[in-house]
Amino acid sequence: MGKADKKRLSHQNSPVGDSNSQMNKVFKFNTDLGQHILKNPLIAQAIVDKANIRPSDTVLEIGPGTGNLTVRILEQARNVVACEVDPKMAAELTKRVQGTPQQKKLEIVMGDFMKHETLPYHDICISNTPYQISSGIVFKLLSLPRPPRVSVLMFQREFAMILTARPGDALYNRLSANVQMWANVKHIMKVGKNNFRPPPKVESSVVRIEVKHPRPNIDFNEWDGLLRFCFNRKNKTLSAVFKNSKVLEILETNYKTFLAVLSAERGGMEVDDKADLSALVKEKVEKVLQETGFGEKRSSKLDQTDFLKLLFAFHQVGIHFA
Repeated sequence: MGKADKKRLSHQNSPVGDSNSQMNKVFKFNTDLGQHILKNPLIAQAIVDKANIRPSDTVLEIGPGTGNLTVRILEQARNVVACEVDPKMAAELTKRVQGTPQQKKLEIVMGDFMKHETLPYHDICISNTPYQISSGIVFKLLSLPRPPRVSVLMFQREFAMILTARPGDALYNRLSANVQMWANVKHIMKVGKNNFRPPPKVESSVVRIEVKHPRPNIDFNEWDGLLRFCFNRKNKTLSAVFKNSKVLEILETNYKTFLAVLSAERGGMEVDDKADLSALVKEKVEKVLQETGFGEKRSSKLDQTDFLKLLFAFHQVGIHFA
C-alpha cells in the first residue's frame, strides 16, 4: 500500500487520532490477549464500509480495544454492542465517546466473547479478531440461533486463506469445507503488520462471511464427524481412510448404537454379535465407497456436494458419525 497523505490522515478533530496518541502514553498492550490495535484510519474505514451497515442495524464488535473501528461503526449503525475482555480498554472506549451523541448508541459487554452464553441480538459482526481464538469465533457466530447477517473479520493471513480455500488448494482442509457448508466466505483485503500497534508477527487479512439462508438441513455434529475422518488424512484415498482399524472401531461402535436405538423403536430386534458386526460394518463401508465412486478419491479434492453425497450414502446403510 502506498504512503497516504499525512495532512489527509491527521484527523486533528478526530477521536481516532486523539486515542492513538494517548494510548501510546498510557497503555502497554497485552499481546497475550491479541491486543494489536489497528492504527491505519483508511483500513479501519474500509472494513466498516465492507459491512454495508444499514441505519437500523445493531452491530456486535468483538474486541473493540481503543475504539478505532467502534467510532466509525457508531456513525453508521443504530447502535453498537462492544464485547471487551480488558477493563482498561473498556474504560478508554467509554471515555472516548463520553459527552458525544454516540455515547447513548454504545453498549459495552465485559468478558470473554467465547464464554458468553447469550449475547444481545445483532445484525452484523465486525472484529479485529484475537488470532488465538479465530476458529472458535467463526463457529460460535455460525452456530448462533440468529447468526449475524454479515460478519467482517480480521484474521491471520493463513487462517483467512484456509477459510476461502477451494478443493484442490494446498490449504483446503476440514475448516474450509466446514465453514463453506454453512456460509459464503470472501477475502476482502490484505493488511500488513505495520498497520497495527504493536505490529503482530504475522500478516493479516479481512474476510466477509455471510450465513446461508436457509441453513443446510443437516446435523452439524454428523457433518463435522464425517469431515474429521476424511481430513485426518486428507491426501490419502477415502478407501485407505476408512480401512483404518481405529476408524472401523469407531464406526462399529456407532453402528451398534444405531442398532440398539432401532431395536428399542421396533420393540426388541436382536443385535448381531461383535464378530458379525465387525464384518458387517466393513461390508457396508466398502458398499458405500463403491456405490458413490469415492473410494479412490481424496478429501482434498472433494467439495460440499461430494461430502453430502457421502454422508447420505452412509446414513442409508445405518452408519453415523456422531
